Amino acid sequence: MTVLAECTERPAVVDPQDAPRAARPRWVRPALAALLLGTALLYLWGLGAAGWANDYYAAAVQAGTQSWKALLFGSLDAGNAITVDKPPASLWVMALSGRMFGFSTLSMLVPEALMGVASVALVYAAVRRVSGYGAGLLAGAALALTPVAALMFRFNNPDALLVLLMVVAGYCMIRALDGKSTRWIALAGVAIGFAFLAKLLQALLVTPALALVVLVAIPGSFWQRLRDLGVGLIAIVVSAGWYLALVSLWPSGSRPYIGGSTNNNLLQLALGYNGLGRVFGGDGNPGGSSDSGGDGPMGGSMFGGSTGITRMFGESMGTEISWLLPAALIGLLAGLWFTRRAPRTDRTRASLLLWGGWLIVTVVVFSFMKGIMHPYYTIALAPAIAAVIGISVRELWRGKQFVTSRVVLAAMLMATGVWNFILLDRTPEWLPWLRWVVLVGAILVSAVLVAGAHRLGRWTAILAAAGLLFGLGAAAAYTVETIAGNHGGGIPTSGPTRAGGGFGFGGPGGPGGPGGQRASDNAELKSMISQADNRWAAATIGSMSASPLELSTGASIMSIGGFSGGDNSPTLEQFQAYVAAGQVHYFIAGDGHHGPGGDSGPGTQITKWVQQHFTATDIGGTEVYDLTAPN
Repeated sequence: MTVLAECTERPAVVDPQDAPRAARPRWVRPALAALLLGTALLYLWGLGAAGWANDYYAAAVQAGTQSWKALLFGSLDAGNAITVDKPPASLWVMALSGRMFGFSTLSMLVPEALMGVASVALVYAAVRRVSGYGAGLLAGAALALTPVAALMFRFNNPDALLVLLMVVAGYCMIRALDGKSTRWIALAGVAIGFAFLAKLLQALLVTPALALVVLVAIPGSFWQRLRDLGVGLIAIVVSAGWYLALVSLWPSGSRPYIGGSTNNNLLQLALGYNGLGRVFGGDGNPGGSSDSGGDGPMGGSMFGGSTGITRMFGESMGTEISWLLPAALIGLLAGLWFTRRAPRTDRTRASLLLWGGWLIVTVVVFSFMKGIMHPYYTIALAPAIAAVIGISVRELWRGKQFVTSRVVLAAMLMATGVWNFILLDRTPEWLPWLRWVVLVGAILVSAVLVAGAHRLGRWTAILAAAGLLFGLGAAAAYTVETIAGNHGGGIPTSGPTRAGGGFGFGGPGGPGGPGGQRASDNAELKSMISQADNRWAAATIGSMSASPLELSTGASIMSIGGFSGGDNSPTLEQFQAYVAAGQVHYFIAGDGHHGPGGDSGPGTQITKWVQQHFTATDIGGTEVYDLTAPN
């Protein structure tokens, strides 16, 4: 209750960094410890229940523990045939952990969970420097209890490192408001550059907000701010460009093919399939038509649903991220309005510009992008929503326009209660009473806020506690359900299991995965592969078959065509050369799936050549060719 008291006081707040350490309220350290320890417990509890999570990245992590070259390039296999379709920064962290502690589910996923704890700590630190301890704790708790955050900070996709580094950049920008701006802006640029090496162009979605804060709010003359902006840009280019240069200058014949690219070039991957193709369609993404985000095979709920301004609230994204989004938008608009006449360097407005700019730009891009858009991408919004909530609630509570501020707070809570009722109603069989409790509680607390919060006296802290309970309760319950459930595969979703949701590539029930699952469960086949000592124990079409088999045997399995089997690697000529050199022992046929490209695709060409020159053997129901014994 003493923590809430800090939010109920109306006098102006002295910036925490300006106060002597002894002057800090005694409850700060215990409250912060409870937040971080609670987050750690939440994110580490039952970690690994989903097995290898995303087999695709897990196989690459395993390869990185077996080969330093595979670690450097992010190879899908220790033989270094092809990389995953992302840069390898997140794989570096997980593979190095595996090298230190032995490759396992926990050595792979614990670093991801700790990234979540660090993100919560940094959001707290950034918000409390501007709006005080209570606001920082609220922002940290809001991030920790976001369902999609709890999902992805327990997963092995690149999003955990991406979000952590973007939060680092945001924290550095807040520090730049206090002075020594050049150094902190440079550090923010370094963080964004390495975030680019985690997930390419998505890392740049926060740069407009960072640039806006530099130009508008950083102390100094216009030319000094312009210089600082240039320093930040250079830092981004250098911290991302060194790896692009390394890959480009490394002889292509002695490194793996860049998965997802069309010409074995990482920059083309960044601008094509995993870059502008995600925004405008094409380059391996759904088409660029206005209805490409519909309900077709590449536009259903697991691929973002229909495009449009309501996308973040729709069936696909809503329960992942939008629990506090209406309140954050209301608070952002109100905060910017109330600070419109503040000095240029006003820290509160600068903080709102930072986190609010991050929020608006990301929402707009995610809402209208026509390429592949998975629901879990929305974790990139979680820190911005949490920070805006913390700042706006604190500043509105102590606002000089007392009545108007409390009306806005009531509107934020009311919008949260109504919207959370709608979200919970999407899974009516799960805790059916919760949506009514949240709705009625939010209405009652909102009414008290408008009618008589200024007359409650010592009961004000109880009112604030009730507001937090009804404001965060639904998201917290959904988060706990996410932790308790089993969310695996390539396209995980949070919360209770719903019909038609939660499938994943390479995971149970993944499309195109049955052949890979049967092979990975085939004891006789696994024994044969484990005994092979070739560069690649086996080759098969696509990662959906290769990854589970690689994980179950620990052997190097060539994924012909990369993720979906459609990459032009290896070519038929390259594969023939590998076989002639004795570098591939077995070829495992799929269930008629040769990958995209029809008769001209590498998977089809290689399959036909193998069938013509080698004899098939049935191994436990799987068609296998011994490439060391031609006809």
